[in-house]
Amino acid sequence: MAEEYAEKMSRKTLSELLLYVQNRAEYREDAVLAVLDELEKRGQAPQEATAIRAELLPIVEQQRQAQQAAQAQQVAEETAADPDAAPVAEGPALYSPGTIALFSMLISFIAGGALLVVNMVRLKESGKAFRLVLFMLGFLLAAAGVVNWLMMTYGPHLWFVSMVNLIAALAYLLYFWPQYVGARPYVSRHWLPALLVCLALIFGLYLLAPNLVGK
Repeated sequence: MAEEYAEKMSRKTLSELLLYVQNRAEYREDAVLAVLDELEKRGQAPQEATAIRAELLPIVEQQRQAQQAAQAQQVAEETAADPDAAPVAEGPALYSPGTIALFSMLISFIAGGALLVVNMVRLKESGKAFRLVLFMLGFLLAAAGVVNWLMMTYGPHLWFVSMVNLIAALAYLLYFWPQYVGARPYVSRHWLPALLVCLALIFGLYLLAPNLVGK
Protein backbone atom coordinates (compact mmCIF):
# COMPACT_ATOMS: atom_id res chain seq x y z
CA MET A 1 0.00 0.00 0.00
CA ALA A 2 2.84 2.43 0.83
CA GLU A 3 4.36 1.91 -2.61
CA GLU A 4 0.99 2.54 -4.25
CA TYR A 5 0.54 5.80 -2.38
CA ALA A 6 4.10 6.89 -3.20
CA GLU A 7 3.54 6.31 -6.91
CA LYS A 8 0.17 8.05 -6.75
CA MET A 9 1.50 11.12 -4.93
CA SER A 10 4.38 11.52 -7.38
CA ARG A 11 1.80 12.46 -10.04
CA LYS A 12 0.08 15.13 -7.88
CA THR A 13 0.69 18.84 -8.24
CA LEU A 14 2.14 20.85 -5.36
CA SER A 15 -1.21 22.43 -4.57
CA GLU A 16 -2.88 19.01 -4.46
CA LEU A 17 -0.25 17.69 -2.07
CA LEU A 18 -0.60 20.68 0.24
CA LEU A 19 -4.35 20.15 0.23
CA TYR A 20 -3.77 16.65 1.63
CA VAL A 21 -1.76 18.14 4.47
CA GLN A 22 -4.30 20.86 5.25
CA ASN A 23 -7.21 18.45 5.25
CA ARG A 24 -5.33 15.43 6.58
CA ALA A 25 -8.18 14.40 8.88
CA GLU A 26 -10.15 13.42 5.76
CA TYR A 27 -7.51 11.04 4.39
CA ARG A 28 -5.83 7.84 5.47
CA GLU A 29 -2.82 8.32 7.69
CA ASP A 30 -0.47 6.36 5.40
CA ALA A 31 -1.61 8.47 2.45
CA VAL A 32 -0.72 11.65 4.33
CA LEU A 33 2.70 10.22 5.21
CA ALA A 34 3.28 9.48 1.52
CA VAL A 35 2.39 13.12 0.77
CA LEU A 36 4.98 14.31 3.28
CA ASP A 37 7.62 12.09 1.68
CA GLU A 38 6.80 13.49 -1.75
CA LEU A 39 6.92 17.08 -0.50
CA GLU A 40 10.35 16.43 1.04
CA LYS A 41 11.60 15.07 -2.30
CA ARG A 42 10.47 18.30 -3.94
CA GLY A 43 12.00 20.44 -1.19
CA GLN A 44 8.57 21.75 -0.18
CA ALA A 45 8.11 20.05 3.19
CA PRO A 46 5.84 22.10 5.50
CA GLN A 47 7.14 23.33 8.85
CA GLU A 48 4.75 21.09 10.74
CA ALA A 49 5.92 17.93 8.90
CA THR A 50 7.81 16.56 11.92
CA ALA A 51 4.84 17.04 14.22
CA ILE A 52 2.47 15.44 11.70
CA ARG A 53 4.75 12.43 11.36
CA ALA A 54 4.97 12.04 15.12
CA GLU A 55 1.18 12.07 15.24
CA LEU A 56 0.49 9.70 12.36
CA LEU A 57 3.30 7.12 12.55
CA PRO A 58 1.99 5.42 15.74
CA ILE A 59 -1.47 5.20 14.19
CA VAL A 60 -0.13 3.62 11.00
CA GLU A 61 1.95 1.14 13.00
CA GLN A 62 -1.05 0.20 15.11
CA GLN A 63 -3.10 -0.35 11.95
CA ARG A 64 -0.36 -2.54 10.50
CA GLN A 65 -0.20 -4.68 13.63
CA ALA A 66 -3.98 -5.01 13.70
CA GLN A 67 -3.98 -6.14 10.07
CA GLN A 68 -1.29 -8.74 10.75
CA ALA A 69 -3.21 -10.01 13.77
CA ALA A 70 -6.38 -10.31 11.69
CA GLN A 71 -4.54 -12.28 9.02
CA ALA A 72 -3.03 -14.58 11.63
CA GLN A 73 -6.46 -15.11 13.17
CA GLN A 74 -7.92 -15.98 9.77
CA VAL A 75 -5.18 -18.56 9.15
CA ALA A 76 -5.74 -20.04 12.61
CA GLU A 77 -9.48 -20.31 12.00
CA GLU A 78 -8.97 -21.98 8.62
CA THR A 79 -6.52 -24.44 10.15
CA ALA A 80 -8.90 -25.22 13.01
CA ALA A 81 -11.77 -25.75 10.58
CA ASP A 82 -9.72 -28.22 8.48
CA PRO A 83 -6.67 -29.42 10.45
CA ASP A 84 -5.92 -32.17 7.92
CA ALA A 85 -5.69 -29.79 5.00
CA ALA A 86 -2.29 -30.02 3.35
CA PRO A 87 -0.38 -26.82 2.71
CA VAL A 88 -0.41 -25.58 -0.83
CA ALA A 89 2.77 -26.75 -2.47
CA GLU A 90 4.49 -25.17 -5.41
CA GLY A 91 5.59 -26.93 -8.56
CA PRO A 92 4.11 -29.49 -10.97
CA ALA A 93 2.71 -32.84 -9.83
CA LEU A 94 5.36 -35.45 -10.68
CA TYR A 95 5.96 -39.09 -9.86
CA SER A 96 8.78 -39.17 -7.33
CA PRO A 97 12.09 -41.04 -7.82
CA GLY A 98 10.98 -43.54 -5.17
CA THR A 99 7.78 -44.30 -7.06
CA ILE A 100 9.68 -44.72 -10.32
CA ALA A 101 12.18 -47.09 -8.70
CA LEU A 102 9.40 -49.08 -7.01
CA PHE A 103 7.47 -49.57 -10.25
CA SER A 104 10.68 -50.47 -12.09
CA MET A 105 11.61 -53.18 -9.59
CA LEU A 106 8.20 -54.63 -8.74
CA ILE A 107 6.53 -54.45 -12.17
CA SER A 108 9.01 -53.66 -14.95
CA PHE A 109 11.55 -51.05 -15.92
CA ILE A 110 9.10 -50.14 -18.69
CA ALA A 111 6.50 -49.18 -16.07
CA GLY A 112 9.02 -47.03 -14.18
CA GLY A 113 10.20 -45.43 -17.40
CA ALA A 114 6.61 -44.71 -18.42
CA LEU A 115 6.14 -42.74 -15.19
CA LEU A 116 9.24 -40.72 -15.96
CA VAL A 117 7.92 -40.07 -19.48
CA VAL A 118 4.67 -38.82 -17.92
CA ASN A 119 6.76 -36.45 -15.79
CA MET A 120 8.41 -35.08 -18.92
CA VAL A 121 5.03 -34.55 -20.53
CA ARG A 122 3.86 -32.69 -17.40
CA LEU A 123 6.97 -30.50 -17.64
CA LYS A 124 6.30 -29.94 -21.38
CA GLU A 125 9.66 -31.51 -22.24
CA SER A 126 8.60 -33.49 -25.31
CA GLY A 127 12.18 -33.91 -26.55
CA LYS A 128 13.27 -35.48 -23.29
CA ALA A 129 10.19 -37.70 -23.26
CA PHE A 130 11.05 -38.92 -26.77
CA ARG A 131 14.65 -39.66 -25.75
CA LEU A 132 13.40 -41.63 -22.77
CA VAL A 133 11.19 -43.74 -25.01
CA LEU A 134 14.16 -44.42 -27.31
CA PHE A 135 16.25 -45.42 -24.29
CA MET A 136 13.58 -47.86 -23.10
CA LEU A 137 13.25 -49.43 -26.55
CA GLY A 138 17.02 -49.76 -26.97
CA PHE A 139 17.45 -51.09 -23.45
CA LEU A 140 14.62 -53.57 -24.00
CA LEU A 141 16.25 -54.97 -27.14
CA ALA A 142 19.69 -55.16 -25.52
CA ALA A 143 18.33 -56.70 -22.32
CA ALA A 144 16.32 -59.28 -24.25
CA GLY A 145 19.44 -60.45 -26.06
CA VAL A 146 21.54 -60.60 -22.88
CA VAL A 147 18.86 -62.37 -20.84
CA ASN A 148 18.27 -64.87 -23.65
CA TRP A 149 21.99 -65.68 -23.76
CA LEU A 150 22.18 -66.01 -19.96
CA MET A 151 19.22 -68.37 -19.88
CA MET A 152 20.64 -70.52 -22.66
CA THR A 153 23.99 -70.64 -20.85
CA TYR A 154 23.00 -70.92 -17.21
CA GLY A 155 19.36 -71.93 -17.38
CA PRO A 156 16.25 -69.88 -16.56
CA HIS A 157 16.59 -67.74 -13.44
CA LEU A 158 14.24 -64.96 -12.36
CA TRP A 159 17.09 -62.86 -11.00
CA PHE A 160 18.20 -62.17 -14.59
CA VAL A 161 15.04 -60.12 -15.10
CA SER A 162 15.46 -58.50 -11.68
CA MET A 163 18.98 -57.40 -12.63
CA VAL A 164 17.66 -55.83 -15.84
CA ASN A 165 15.03 -53.88 -13.88
CA LEU A 166 17.64 -52.83 -11.29
CA ILE A 167 20.05 -51.50 -13.93
CA ALA A 168 17.28 -49.51 -15.61
CA ALA A 169 16.04 -48.15 -12.26
CA LEU A 170 19.56 -46.97 -11.43
CA ALA A 171 19.76 -45.26 -14.82
CA TYR A 172 16.48 -43.46 -14.12
CA LEU A 173 17.57 -42.33 -10.65
CA LEU A 174 21.23 -41.55 -11.22
CA TYR A 175 21.14 -40.10 -14.72
CA PHE A 176 17.72 -39.26 -16.12
CA TRP A 177 16.22 -37.72 -12.97
CA PRO A 178 19.19 -35.39 -12.23
CA GLN A 179 19.54 -34.44 -15.91
CA TYR A 180 15.87 -34.19 -16.87
CA VAL A 181 14.17 -33.03 -13.65
CA GLY A 182 16.97 -31.74 -11.46
CA ALA A 183 16.37 -29.83 -8.24
CA ARG A 184 13.21 -28.04 -9.35
CA PRO A 185 10.38 -28.06 -6.77
CA TYR A 186 7.52 -30.46 -7.40
CA VAL A 187 4.51 -32.05 -5.74
CA SER A 188 4.71 -35.81 -5.31
CA ARG A 189 1.99 -37.37 -7.45
CA HIS A 190 -0.01 -40.25 -5.95
CA TRP A 191 1.05 -43.65 -7.30
CA LEU A 192 -2.20 -45.61 -6.79
CA PRO A 193 -3.90 -44.62 -10.12
CA ALA A 194 -0.74 -45.58 -12.03
CA LEU A 195 -0.59 -48.91 -10.19
CA LEU A 196 -4.21 -49.67 -11.07
CA VAL A 197 -3.49 -48.91 -14.74
CA CYS A 198 -0.47 -51.25 -14.71
CA LEU A 199 -2.44 -54.04 -13.05
CA ALA A 200 -5.26 -53.61 -15.57
CA LEU A 201 -2.79 -53.86 -18.47
CA ILE A 202 -1.15 -56.95 -16.98
CA PHE A 203 -4.52 -58.60 -16.43
CA GLY A 204 -5.58 -57.75 -19.99
CA LEU A 205 -2.41 -59.25 -21.44
CA TYR A 206 -2.94 -62.35 -19.30
CA LEU A 207 -6.43 -62.78 -20.73
CA LEU A 208 -5.26 -62.17 -24.30
CA ALA A 209 -2.22 -64.46 -24.09
CA PRO A 210 -4.09 -67.78 -24.72
CA ASN A 211 -5.84 -66.31 -27.75
CA LEU A 212 -2.58 -64.97 -29.17
CA VAL A 213 -0.80 -68.29 -28.65
CA GLY A 214 -3.73 -70.18 -30.20
CA LYS A 215 -3.53 -68.11 -33.34
